[in-house]
Amino acid sequence: MVLFPSLLQDLLQTHPHLRPQIYFKASLTALSHAMEDQVLGGGDEPLVIANFQKERYYRQETRRYRQLAQYTSQIYVLAAPETDFAQVSEPYATIPFDPQDPLAQEWHLVVLGQHYAACLVCRERLSDTPLMDQARRFEGIWTFDRPVSQTVTRLLLERILSYQPQLAEKIHQALTRYALTVEPQDTGTSGLHPGPFVERLVTYLQSSQYKVLKAYRALSDQERQQRLVNLITSAIRSTLNPEQIFPIAVQELGQNFPECRCILYRCRSHHQSARIEYEYTAPGVPSLKGVDWPLGENPLFGLALGRDRAIGLNDVTTAPELRGYDQLRVLLAQHRVRSWLMAPIIHQGMLLGMLELHHCGGAPYPWREVDLDLVTAIANQVGLGLVQAQAYKSLAELNQQLEALDRTRTNLIAIIGHELRTPLSTIQVCLESLATEPEMPAPVRQEMLAAAMSDAERLHKLIQDFLTLSRLESGRVQWQSEAITLSECVELALAHLRSRAQRLPQIQVDLPADLPLLRTDGEGIVEVLVKLLDNACKFTGPEGRVTVRAQVQSGQMLEVVVADTGRGIEPSQLQAVFDRFYQEEGALRRTVGGTGLGLAICRQIVSGLGGQIWAESAGRGQGSKFHFTIPLGVRPDWGDMSRPVET
Repeated sequence: MVLFPSLLQDLLQTHPHLRPQIYFKASLTALSHAMEDQVLGGGDEPLVIANFQKERYYRQETRRYRQLAQYTSQIYVLAAPETDFAQVSEPYATIPFDPQDPLAQEWHLVVLGQHYAACLVCRERLSDTPLMDQARRFEGIWTFDRPVSQTVTRLLLERILSYQPQLAEKIHQALTRYALTVEPQDTGTSGLHPGPFVERLVTYLQSSQYKVLKAYRALSDQERQQRLVNLITSAIRSTLNPEQIFPIAVQELGQNFPECRCILYRCRSHHQSARIEYEYTAPGVPSLKGVDWPLGENPLFGLALGRDRAIGLNDVTTAPELRGYDQLRVLLAQHRVRSWLMAPIIHQGMLLGMLELHHCGGAPYPWREVDLDLVTAIANQVGLGLVQAQAYKSLAELNQQLEALDRTRTNLIAIIGHELRTPLSTIQVCLESLATEPEMPAPVRQEMLAAAMSDAERLHKLIQDFLTLSRLESGRVQWQSEAITLSECVELALAHLRSRAQRLPQIQVDLPADLPLLRTDGEGIVEVLVKLLDNACKFTGPEGRVTVRAQVQSGQMLEVVVADTGRGIEPSQLQAVFDRFYQEEGALRRTVGGTGLGLAICRQIVSGLGGQIWAESAGRGQGSKFHFTIPLGVRPDWGDMSRPVET
């Protein structure tokens, strides 16, 4: 089969005065539809020949050409077949041509009537880079000139006849009917009114402009969303402090909406309310910061829990979701909430908080899909920042624990090196002296035995403190509840203290006579008092004074105070004194004895009995006060070990 040259090339050779123009596909579509509309509105039966390049382009216009076939029987449609175009059955002639034919790269349409003519002959300008369909470009001729249209018609009919010889009779009728067998004559007018073409072009341009504006709006929304997400992501990367991340998130998000309030708060799915922590408000919009926001009786909160994206109500005054929730609607009206959007902050299926937008204008604000997507993206970033901040906090706490453990290890080595080795050395020297010198005088022998026994007692106390603290920290202690007075505990502690010490400062006990009876672990209270009094006496000279006081707090707790006039504690160390092995002077250069475990044991006992312990001091040389509280009744987790005391 002979392949013809380009139809546009043949036309320009026949009519060299024609000058090709560049058209976009959108323009060609508008022109083609305008020419086809002329057939639908005309009174005669014109000849219509259309080349669609490829079959898939033809399929988009099939319905339209079936409609044209109702007005004329002379319709010819050409296309390069891709599926079943060769076998298609239509009320007009369909001509499949060879895909290698130049027609596969051309767009042609000719309408030739008795009183008007128009033709469109274009060849596509192929690009090395793929283009959007509407941006494809064509080079060609569009004219109302009748001789040009007749030339195009003859050239196309010649190609049609080469592909479909069986159409020879129909083509001969067309040649005769439309005077195509004689040389075309220039009549000076086409008889075609340009009005339909202008209207079609204006309509198409308006439609195209709307599509462009819609595309620009989508790009703008996408850019806005990306900018906000990038901003919050940068904030998360620059700091892991929620107090810096969350204010940025609510401010940047809230500024993107008119008359808006943006709030953020932490919550869990079972919470009934949440305190609003972070907020942005537009000028004139009242603040909700610090308000307890309802969750349990909030239907929108319940709907948000079952979703992984934001949910919005365009108008809270008419929203069916809020029917029957009169108190909530009154609250929304009070705070000028007209349109409401809520996005859950979720990580790995767990609710961490909620991000909300409140439109506070007079008219409702219709939430768009792009708004929901934007707030959802911000909520996801906030959730990521919250999780990272929590992980960083946990890591910091773990580092602190490791540092404390390292200090404990260091202090333990120092304690073992000093508190164990020193008394062991003394005991060893004394025993060796007694064993190697049988003639040692009795007074010296007695002094050696006293020194060995003293250091043995010191070792025993150290080991006992280790075991006691270990049992307390492991939670293996079984508290024994008993009825006892505080004065009895103080007397037992003082008796224990006086039995071990030779010189003590003045100790004053100032207890009210009407103190209620305690029902608690008496042995634990005595142990706390012994260690606090021993600690006070060690750091107070013989000329100083130690005072024991007590008072009832709110009828439920008894507060005990052990105060001294000794050398005091630096304010920065008031918490550290309760740490294990804490010794302000250092383990190897202390002026007083001790293991640094006494106050740590006190804290464990008081905490186990349901109370608290703390220290007060104005500084070095100004004495110190140690306070601890214990419940007057039985702790709930003691079960039936005792019954509450009636006070």
